[in-house]
Amino acid sequence: MRVLRAFLRPGWVVLALVVVAFALACFWVLAPWQLGKNGRTEHQNDLIKSAVSKAAVPIDTVYPGSGPVPTDTEWREVSVSGTYLPEAQAVVRLRSVDDSPAFEVLTPFRTSDGRVFVVNRGYVRPQQGTALPPVTAAPSGTTTIDARIRQPEGTSPGKGPRTESGVLQVYTIDPAVLGRTVGLTTMPAYLQLSSGQPGSLAEIPIPQLDSGPYLSYGLQWIAFGVMAPLGLLYFVRSEIRHRRAANAARAETAERIRTGAAPPDALESAALAESALSERAARARQRRRELTSASSTGMGQTRVRGTIGAGPDQAEAGEDRVRGKLADRYGD
Repeated sequence: MRVLRAFLRPGWVVLALVVVAFALACFWVLAPWQLGKNGRTEHQNDLIKSAVSKAAVPIDTVYPGSGPVPTDTEWREVSVSGTYLPEAQAVVRLRSVDDSPAFEVLTPFRTSDGRVFVVNRGYVRPQQGTALPPVTAAPSGTTTIDARIRQPEGTSPGKGPRTESGVLQVYTIDPAVLGRTVGLTTMPAYLQLSSGQPGSLAEIPIPQLDSGPYLSYGLQWIAFGVMAPLGLLYFVRSEIRHRRAANAARAETAERIRTGAAPPDALESAALAESALSERAARARQRRRELTSASSTGMGQTRVRGTIGAGPDQAEAGEDRVRGKLADRYGD
């Protein structure tokens, strides 16, 4: 019970609460967050691997309706016939392709059955001194294109479409928002044009199949969640061993007193000695803090010579000892 009461002190209680909170955060928040990102990345990689290994198919075999496109069909290459609508064209600003700035060009495409898809025709590089570089116009008339189905990116608050230098510009590819802006009813997904197709610009590369560091990060958070309680148990075990050793030493001293092998005041002397050592260490720490403070505030004003502890009191005490020794040897 005495050991248990020692661990109910505020310091130990706060430490235990912090360790438990950290471990729970590792297991329930941080590790699942990273492992979830790893799972989503691997799922996308699987979709890309499956899509690039298959030839283009008519879009009706993958997406026959007008509702949301199934997630498993993303990156699938499809073939669709229709007409470009260049009057409703827009560009995506602040994009990066191969680690260089780029504008991506979005041109709506009306299919033969009347549906409208936003087609990402590729990208153009910005030119110095121009707000927007020249963009090759999309072909007119009915044409057939091959493109990959992509899910919409959504629109953040305050990042809607705007017209600048006479060009409609957006920050993300969101077909629904772009359609409302240009007065068209567009499909939820958009099409990313394949290379060499009618109206294609510089091709946007397919993402690299890299799972990233998310799995290792998740495992690290799990390891941290395990190590934190183990560290607390180590400190608890060390404290218990220290207290047991101290209790054993006191018991041994008491037994020696009982058998007459030690004076009756041995326990009290040991306690006083331990207290004196603790007090002396505390005074030494306080003295060091005072000397440090005095040296920092008085720097440049008064230089203290000699060594620490060689003050007037010590010098006078040394002289008294010398006089005493001389008096004992030669008399007063």
